[in-house]
Amino acid sequence: MPVFEELEDETDLEDILERLKDSDSLVRKVAVLDLAENTDQSSLNALINCFDDNAAEVRLEAARALEAFDDPAAAQCLAEALDDSDEATREAAAYSLAEFKNPECAVPLVNFVDSTSTFVRASILRALRELRNPISLSGALKALADDHASVRVEAVTVIGYLQDKTTLPALIQVTQDESADVRRSAIRSLAFCDEDLVVKALLKGLSDEVWSVREAAAETLGRVKGKSATNEMIDALEDPYWQVRVKAARSLGQIKAVSAVHALAPSLLHDISNLRKEAAAALGEIAHSSALSYLEKAEGDPDPDVNKNIRWAISQIKAA
Repeated sequence: MPVFEELEDETDLEDILERLKDSDSLVRKVAVLDLAENTDQSSLNALINCFDDNAAEVRLEAARALEAFDDPAAAQCLAEALDDSDEATREAAAYSLAEFKNPECAVPLVNFVDSTSTFVRASILRALRELRNPISLSGALKALADDHASVRVEAVTVIGYLQDKTTLPALIQVTQDESADVRRSAIRSLAFCDEDLVVKALLKGLSDEVWSVREAAAETLGRVKGKSATNEMIDALEDPYWQVRVKAARSLGQIKAVSAVHALAPSLLHDISNLRKEAAAALGEIAHSSALSYLEKAEGDPDPDVNKNIRWAISQIKAA
């Protein structure tokens, strides 16, 4: 629970509350801004009441101000504001909710996962992700079957953040979702587990028709230390998209794949500096003597970041 800070002078709050009753919406808006400078319980209650104001600009400022109150009551209010008639207020409520970190805020939010509004469902799940409360799991698993990909993406990330191994079958299943965004999110969410069935799912992702999914698979294979996928990651160094090759190179370094040294070497001379930099870093991580001649030939790269990695890789090999 947050520790509320008291207003220095109770008359300040009384003045603000009086201005919240003013007939001029601009005066009320300024009063909300003044409330936002304090995080005491009275200010929270006053801000919640501002959502009954008929002026959208007042409700908007209240939604922004509640970002500072990492509290279940504020979460309940913002969740209700996701259905506000004003689009800007809805967006501000979603943004504020996503900033909350108090796991207790998940308690009121889980009741909104079944909303008829796609925007509300996606926003609630996005907020639940950061709260990492196990009570979110049931609703997130159900949302994997949502008709809207944006909701499924958020559901996947909630499940991934909770890192519950019992959810692996569900996450692996959605790596085959019709939406590339969902597939990519599911693949990244598998990074918490290095079981064989996870590596198999990531290997399928490495041959996905969409490059960003392949990129996610290449990156996640390194995070789970998928050494059994070394050959496939070496093949990924020839992917048509350099972004995939960059992640494949990084992952090969993370698993210290000696067999990848000769395959990584050509990337040291590639036109794209990011790829040269990652190849050098990977060879440094592998730290095998067979890479030394390739790195020495690449010294003097025009990009200082690349050259820094080359020198570091050489020092790693010589120190091994």
